Amino acid sequence: MRAPLNQATSHTSQLTVDRLTCLRGGRALFSEVSFQLQSGQALHLEGDNGVGKTSLLRIVCGLSPADAGQVTWQSTQAPNFRSALFYLGHALSLKEELSALENLQSDAAMAGRALSTAQALQALAHMGLRGREHLPLRVMSQGQKRRTALARLLASRAVLWVLDEPFVALDALAVDALRVLLADHVSQGGMVLFTSHQTVTLTSSAGQEVPVLRHRLQVPQLRAREVA
Repeated sequence: MRAPLNQATSHTSQLTVDRLTCLRGGRALFSEVSFQLQSGQALHLEGDNGVGKTSLLRIVCGLSPADAGQVTWQSTQAPNFRSALFYLGHALSLKEELSALENLQSDAAMAGRALSTAQALQALAHMGLRGREHLPLRVMSQGQKRRTALARLLASRAVLWVLDEPFVALDALAVDALRVLLADHVSQGGMVLFTSHQTVTLTSSAGQEVPVLRHRLQVPQLRAREVA
C-alpha cells in the first residue's frame, strides 16, 4: 500500500460539538449531543436509521443550521474551518460526463489545490481504479463511483475528514484499502468523523491498530427513558 498523498498539519487541532439539537417536524431528532475530536483521533458516530446521523454531520460541516448548541474548531465557532475539512456525504458530488481522472482534477481546481496528473493517477490506483481512470463516470458501477469519490481523500490536504457511510457499496478489497487509508490519516495527526452501520477497526499500513472512539446517537425519548 502506498502512503496517502495528504499531509496532516503538525499542530494539534480540536473539534468540539457542544449540546447540539436538531428539530424536524416540531420534534427533536436529537438533542444535547456533545463530543470532542482531536488530532490523531477517529470517531465512529453510531445509531439506528432515522436518529439524525447525517443531519449531525451536515451541521458539523456548516451545511445545515443547528436549532441549539454550537460547533467550534480551535475554540472558534464554525464554519470558519471549512478549508480544514473534507466532507463526503451520500451524494458523491461527481460529474457523470467526466472521467474519474477529470473528476479529481476538477475537484482540486475548484478547491484551488495543486494536483498533478501523476498524483491523481496514484490516488485512483490506490483505490483500485487502475485502468479505469479515463472512463466516464456514467459507465461505472456504483462501487467504482464511490471509489472515485474516496480517491479525493488521497488528494486532499484537509485535516478533518467527515464521511457519511463511506464503506457502502464497496467490495472487501476496497473496504480494507479504505480502513488502511483512514488509519494512516489518523496516525499522521489527522482526524476522522464517520458513520457506519458496521463495526469498524482501523489498522495502518505499518500494521498499527488505531483506536476508534464511539458516540451513539439515540432518539431523545429513548434516552430519557433509559435515564429514568
